[in-house]
Amino acid sequence: MLVVQKYGGSSVAGPERMRAVAQRIAQVHDQGHSIVVAVSAMGDTTDDLIKLVTAINDKPDEREMDVLLSTGEQISISLLALTLKGAAKPVISLTGAQAGILTDSTHTKAKILEINTRRLEQELQLGKIVIVAGFQGIDRLNDITTLGRGGSDTTAVALAAALKADMCEIYTDVDGIYTTDPRLVPDARKLKEISYEEMLELASLGAAVLHPRSVELAMRYKIPLVVRSSFNQNPGTTVKEVDQVERSQAVTGVAYDLNVAKIGIFNVWDKPGIAYKLFKTLSDQNVNVDMIIQSSMHNEVNDISFTCAQADLKKALNIIETLLPELGADGFTSDADVAKVSIVGAGMLSNPGVAALMFEALCEAGVNLEMISTSEIKISCIIRAEKVQQAVAALHKKFNLSSED
Repeated sequence: MLVVQKYGGSSVAGPERMRAVAQRIAQVHDQGHSIVVAVSAMGDTTDDLIKLVTAINDKPDEREMDVLLSTGEQISISLLALTLKGAAKPVISLTGAQAGILTDSTHTKAKILEINTRRLEQELQLGKIVIVAGFQGIDRLNDITTLGRGGSDTTAVALAAALKADMCEIYTDVDGIYTTDPRLVPDARKLKEISYEEMLELASLGAAVLHPRSVELAMRYKIPLVVRSSFNQNPGTTVKEVDQVERSQAVTGVAYDLNVAKIGIFNVWDKPGIAYKLFKTLSDQNVNVDMIIQSSMHNEVNDISFTCAQADLKKALNIIETLLPELGADGFTSDADVAKVSIVGAGMLSNPGVAALMFEALCEAGVNLEMISTSEIKISCIIRAEKVQQAVAALHKKFNLSSED
């Protein structure tokens, strides 16, 4: 059996954790399985490197940022390989480039284009444990690229897909997927299983256990995913196809996202091409837009509101300011003191009235709704950031998520 594992930064934060992870990897290898391991940077290494940069340059070049940030994972893979070598295990560490991970050239947010598995397969045939630097690759110019925060999850699933692995295990500091964040709701329940579609929505909506792109890849290539803790032996949560998931509730989980900013543009011309001009320009500058609301027309103008990540707010506002004459807009406003709270569940399709229950719960908790967005299996609302804990607790209770019934 070929197993791909991924270990996050907290799992390899120091020598003791390295030894524990090495022991877990060695056990799989000793059982006769082939194993490839994707590893994140140790602990807060990436954050520390970013802080170091901001003290030097407040507008750093993205290519040079990739060169710098990729070093964190290289430290991790070499230390983990040395730990395994100390236990007399056959092992080799590979950077993203050495592992054949080819990406596009969008620095700091690159996407994997393909993986040349020749080197990986050669090392596996020699019976070696292969440790691969997560979060990174190389483009066609031989420049180092990184995949964005949480990109090691994507590395692991992409490796599993390219190598046709039998299983992909994501090891982190929590022992599975919960109905919501246990730090906000202590009686949150760990799920035995969840569908790819539900996990993709939860990951996209702020649940930080898995990176959205990793779930998307797993769903596309039908890679069985298991989320487990590297700190214990508890069973984790299996992510699989929706028709294989036993379902007893309309709502599976509640997610929240504090990394949200809201932008409003006033009195935009109501004519063809205006929305295209706005959102195409934002897209060209790699500003990812989420919820969009356009008001009804009045005097041939309307208002457009949308949300983006807080990290993209300054860039988005600069773009909008230059576009105002082309949009015919009077002005714009922004608000970073907001959050997004969402409910997710494939069971919504066959259970009418879920939206009404959500709005009732938020009303009872005294939470005002500023924006609303829906899909077949999720409903999201923009609320004040300080109301997140009340909102999440109220929704979790309203949909009885602490119980399996």
